[in-house]
Amino acid sequence: MSAWRLLLTRPAEECAALAQTLAERGIASHSLPLLVIEPLAETPAQRAAILELAHYSAVIAVSKPAARLGLALLERHRVPAPAEQPWFAVGAATAAVLAEHGLNAHCPDDGDDSEALLALPRLQQALAAAPAPRVLILRGEGGREFLAERLRGQGATVDYLPLYRRLLPSYAPGELAARVRAERLNALVVSSGQGLEHLIELAAADWPELARLPLFLPSPRVAEQARRAGAQIVVDCRGASAAALLAALERYPAAAL
Repeated sequence: MSAWRLLLTRPAEECAALAQTLAERGIASHSLPLLVIEPLAETPAQRAAILELAHYSAVIAVSKPAARLGLALLERHRVPAPAEQPWFAVGAATAAVLAEHGLNAHCPDDGDDSEALLALPRLQQALAAAPAPRVLILRGEGGREFLAERLRGQGATVDYLPLYRRLLPSYAPGELAARVRAERLNALVVSSGQGLEHLIELAAADWPELARLPLFLPSPRVAEQARRAGAQIVVDCRGASAAALLAALERYPAAAL
């Protein structure tokens, strides 16, 4: 058995899948979802973007919910994705959702963030193939502007297709720290920058105590965000997948931290 006892904070369905994977490796965990995915009501702007799908040089899904909801929108309006159109995903799990629907999906091999995606040669090829490239980004409401800004800097026209919002579930004050103590958890796992924001918001006055625990995060950007917030032991998993977390846990045995 591993000495790690992890708090998982992903949406409930993803927590359950990750907890099972960890249990198979002898790693104990407790789930406290800090993100609820709420689909947005369909709008004329969404329909217009989908009907223009064939005119985009590339389509990017930034998350699994974005991929699933975007594909559902295509199916509702019976809009087929052109066979030659490249689709991109920020991570391998999102690319798998796209590939399951027969799409030509690409993702970075060495990271689960926008920076790694921008360095992907296939994306650069897609932009270079059109004199005036257009890119559609499937994402949640709000979010980082980094990806769009970089693409626009390369001469692309970028449109957003917001499909959902991420909400913090309702918990009683102090419940986060209480669960950590009751379950004797010794590390926290967060899969996104917004998940980290929700963790700190829910922790409230207990954050200084929780900030002393090892914090496993998906990317250098989120790791730096955690350090700025006062987290004392930050581990960059170099990805948001279960495989990336398991690799990080092997690199950093509990006794080493």
